[in-house]
Amino acid sequence: MTHSSNPVALIESLDFEGRGVAHVEGKTLFIEGALPYEKVSYSSFRKKPSFENADTVSVLKESFVRTTPRCSHFGVCGGCSMQHVEPTAQVAMKQRVLEDNLAHIGKVKAERILPPIAGPAWGYRHRARMSARFVEKKGGVLVGFHEKRSSFIADMHECHILPKHISDLIDPLREFIATLSIKQRMPQVEIAVGAEVDILVFRNMDDITTDDERRFAEFADLHRSAERPLQIWLQPKGPDTCYPIYPLDAPKLTYRIDDFNVEMPYYPTEFTQVNPQINNVMVGRALKLLDPQPGERIADMFCGIGNFTLPIARSGAIVHGMEGSEALVKRAVENATHNALQDKVSYEMANLFDVTEESFAALGQFDKMLIDPPRDGAIQLVKALNDETAPPRIVYVSCNPATLARDAGVLVHTKGYTLKAAGIINMFPHTAHVESVALFEKTGPCMSREAIAAIEAEEQARREAAKAAKKEREAQEARRKAEEEAARIAKKAARHEHYLANKEYYDARSAANGEVPSE
Repeated sequence: MTHSSNPVALIESLDFEGRGVAHVEGKTLFIEGALPYEKVSYSSFRKKPSFENADTVSVLKESFVRTTPRCSHFGVCGGCSMQHVEPTAQVAMKQRVLEDNLAHIGKVKAERILPPIAGPAWGYRHRARMSARFVEKKGGVLVGFHEKRSSFIADMHECHILPKHISDLIDPLREFIATLSIKQRMPQVEIAVGAEVDILVFRNMDDITTDDERRFAEFADLHRSAERPLQIWLQPKGPDTCYPIYPLDAPKLTYRIDDFNVEMPYYPTEFTQVNPQINNVMVGRALKLLDPQPGERIADMFCGIGNFTLPIARSGAIVHGMEGSEALVKRAVENATHNALQDKVSYEMANLFDVTEESFAALGQFDKMLIDPPRDGAIQLVKALNDETAPPRIVYVSCNPATLARDAGVLVHTKGYTLKAAGIINMFPHTAHVESVALFEKTGPCMSREAIAAIEAEEQARREAAKAAKKEREAQEARRKAEEEAARIAKKAARHEHYLANKEYYDARSAANGEVPSE
């Protein structure tokens, strides 16, 4: 079925990237900009034997949750992918993504679905890295996020997910960078909005001049407010080389976790949560599930600068934080002292992607454990648990529902845990990013190493069989196409042979009709 020469599909669901999912002629389609139960015409930009990626061309039957995007750059800028979805519906869709991943990947179901954590839909992003590029054809410097599926920078003048006073700096920044001596050697501006100060980190690939330095100071003075200084930093090389240049007496960059009376100083290039309001609520939810008690020994895995460690320590528990980055561990130690919690916490740098049963056991017994891994999840950590070392309660904070589901499958099916509760945290409105939190309680024994090895061997055999079957299907498809092509060539050759054998007849017929003889 076509519409204006474009094929049409009925959307069945959303995938974890916020794309509409449809099936047409045995192929799975992932259609950007399409919503469940809509009928859309689409244009494919990537075709594979079993799936296609496509863009929505037009919406023929509209979903009731579709809304008009607020931002004029939506659809071009790659920063947001779901502004066309009503905000409460975005939350419901993310909840469905979490539940579907738990069911299909982990083969688990939470006993209780937690109410979603959501907050303001606009102006929430207090951390951002914007690209900058001098583009002569555009008449100057572009400052913004990359275009969707492109290395080009979107021609932006505003951004509604940034605080308004930061969004209002985009055009002034474009004009300002164009005046610098190194305008072609300044590829990015990193933004950090703290509790008492705003910071712009300019990535300078060449040294700035004295005149540039004066211009930076003028820009900071012009765009500061009475309540909030605007501080300029430079970053000549990697993230750890950044330093302030003006004004030097600005307040420290911090965020607060008010419910636990914790203040967190940080460097503008260090990882912290981008949405401080939702972070406050998320920490509260995680600690309510963890229920730390005075005197308990609790592990905080992938602890970062102490976002969960210090609130846990406020309860009177003893907390051991582990993190793979030396710089973050250093900051975590400083933050513990800053909050007078140094006697309640200890930190250790460790690669938690390489943890083993033996290395985990060497840490000693924990009463409870909080895990907050990056997108890759914590598979080696959960595999390292055994009946001697597995804590009775685990709270898992996730930024990727697929790896949470995978790890949940291991905890439930091989480590004797029950998934007591799970729910989403809408940390990034208008994007497909799904943050979530899950509670696991130890209710049974771990499987033996031999039983786990047998299951893994069976899964590996199943994967290899599926891979072989796919390879065979692709080979059959290639043979079918080769046979069709051979038949087409043979048919063409037969027509040519027939023409040559009857050339006099066809030439005479063409001449009688006044046509130029042809094959």
